[in-house]
Amino acid sequence: MRLRDDWEFRGLVHQMTDDTLLERLSAGGVTAYIGFDPTATSLHLGSLLQLCNLRRLQLSGNRPIVLAGGGTGMVGDPSFKAVERPLLSLEQIDANVEGIREQLSRFLDFTPTAGTSQAVLLNNASWLTTISLTDFLRDVGKHFTVNQMVAKESVKSRLDRDDVGLSFTEFSYMLLQAYDFLRLNIDHDCTLQLGGSDQWGNITMGTELIRKSTGRAAAGLTSPLLLRADGQKFGKSESGENIWLDASLTSPFEMHQYLLNSDDVTTPALLRFFTFLDHETITDLDEATKAVPQERRAQRALANAVVALVHGEDAARSAERAGEALFQPSIGELDEATLLTVVADAPSSIFSRAEFEGGIDAAELVVRCALAKSKGEARRFLEQGGVYVNNVRLEPDARVGLESTLHERYVVVRRGRRELHLVVVV
Repeated sequence: MRLRDDWEFRGLVHQMTDDTLLERLSAGGVTAYIGFDPTATSLHLGSLLQLCNLRRLQLSGNRPIVLAGGGTGMVGDPSFKAVERPLLSLEQIDANVEGIREQLSRFLDFTPTAGTSQAVLLNNASWLTTISLTDFLRDVGKHFTVNQMVAKESVKSRLDRDDVGLSFTEFSYMLLQAYDFLRLNIDHDCTLQLGGSDQWGNITMGTELIRKSTGRAAAGLTSPLLLRADGQKFGKSESGENIWLDASLTSPFEMHQYLLNSDDVTTPALLRFFTFLDHETITDLDEATKAVPQERRAQRALANAVVALVHGEDAARSAERAGEALFQPSIGELDEATLLTVVADAPSSIFSRAEFEGGIDAAELVVRCALAKSKGEARRFLEQGGVYVNNVRLEPDARVGLESTLHERYVVVRRGRRELHLVVVV
């Protein structure tokens, strides 16, 4: 599959400076970069589209450069941000760069075996923290007018608001990013910058700086920003927390569940952006979403493919099994860490081991887990077959004892389909 055909099918292009760009990328041999500001020790799901784009470029014989923004991270990109980002210390930025460095090898080949397509990781702190202010103003600032910079949409959106201004620190960000592109062009023959559509203004500043400084042509390409059906930025949970690519910050199970719950409107785009599934498979999943949306085949395929890409096939299979175990007796087969992740959102309560040694009446257990208001109501639920312990139906006259504990200290009580309660026996 030629890169041009693949990218057009997947809808990966929002804007580009040169109509011949996809053809040149299809032929291979182009050096392209994407920058990631190290605002945390991990990249997040919102970064995955650009990582996949770099991977697609490398697989087509191009050379990807990942630029860690150790220098620009000290300033913070104001593009379409409602308020100024908190400034990070040098120590925080260095730690974040190291965290991101470890993640990148899952997506790109940094080894010499990749030949001329070998991926490169650079940190713009190596030039942004060493150039003098007067040299920067003379060599970069002279090429742009304030009128031109103010006209950028990402800047205007802040200046037009009375409640939030724009600091000179943030205002200078687009010049720093333009200088990044110039340095990469001179030092590494990089001729293409990629990013999300919110980076278009910054990218075109870079292509212009290269033209004015060297007389050479450079190109820019942006991809669509990902938004959920409710308008929120994709990659954030309902509480507004990022879905991280670091398993210690967001478990594979949590990522799997987040993607599994993607809405039918957004899922077709996510399959194209975040997976390497072939076109026929994706088209079949689109049709399945229209014909039998309740089966959620596309969402399952999306969740499995993304978790496998980020964390490996074993993690994807484990996450899928854990999700299925939410309503199956196989919940007892989960290891302790996975079990606690599966029931992390459920309310919990502590029971003494002595109580369980004697066995607890089923109705009393349901009431104490706040799954019924009274023993009478609890008995009705039990008689209707709607109460489960570790996903096994609980009989009305049963007593629940230590033999029901998982890992010798947990009991999962469920009423109906969704109401869960975790009992911790101490």
